[in-house]
Amino acid sequence: MAGLQRIYKQRIKSTQSLKKMFRAQELIAASRIGKARDRVTMATPYSRAITRAVSAVATHTNVSHPFLVDRTDTNRVAVLVIASDRGMAGAYSANVIRETERLVQRLTDEGREVALYVSGRRAVTYYTFRGRELAGEWSGHSDAPSTEVAGEIADALLGAFTAPADQGGVAEVHVVFTQFVNMVSQQARVIRMLPLEVVEGVETHDAADQLPLYEFEPEPAVVLDALLPRYVRARIYACLLQAAASELAARQRAMHTATENAEDLIRMYTRLANQARQGEITQEISEIVSGADALASAS
Repeated sequence: MAGLQRIYKQRIKSTQSLKKMFRAQELIAASRIGKARDRVTMATPYSRAITRAVSAVATHTNVSHPFLVDRTDTNRVAVLVIASDRGMAGAYSANVIRETERLVQRLTDEGREVALYVSGRRAVTYYTFRGRELAGEWSGHSDAPSTEVAGEIADALLGAFTAPADQGGVAEVHVVFTQFVNMVSQQARVIRMLPLEVVEGVETHDAADQLPLYEFEPEPAVVLDALLPRYVRARIYACLLQAAASELAARQRAMHTATENAEDLIRMYTRLANQARQGEITQEISEIVSGADALASAS
């Protein structure tokens, strides 16, 4: 009995330490989630504006741009995976990796060769452990992405898309990330980044309405050369911001659940320790009474 009581007290102490850590992680995530959501909100107007600008140029001109045309000289496809750098976020990274594996399997069945670009230490570790070759990797910024990191990722993907086929050029670029819906719901999504399908922000008109007349200065081809790389960088940065907000929300929820589970364990171990203590006291009383009866019988 004494041994059981000591074991339960040790488990209570260790569980209390874990509870403090879980609670601290929950508070840290809760303090950062507001800023992450504000960054997503602030980035939306710029993304919408540049999308409308690209839509206007692509829709109302006959200019052909490499970013708008499907490549047929290679079957290589780039896939960017946006996961987290740290754990304690529930199934956040697992959902992204699972969605990536589905995409990779579908592309492989179509006869495509997949080149993986990975953002987030958890995904890097996952693919490195399995011996998967990575075309590019970034880490250390998952919960607070910067425009510089988004620019590096965009430049790598744009370079792969514009490279010749014999130098590792890719025909498509897909992005797998987690979209922030609300504090409870975050959805893993797959979007095709390149070649561009610019359909967002295009205003619809009735048949009787006259279409607007656009004039471009400088030429539309020059405008596209300047806008399309910015558009890709803005979309990738938006994906990183969505993933960061989703990661913090998932971590806050997971740590809140872990804290409640730790409290349940502490209550259970406390009850078991009390039962062991009561059993020990009962045994000692029984031994004392038995000894007293033995002495009385002997006298």
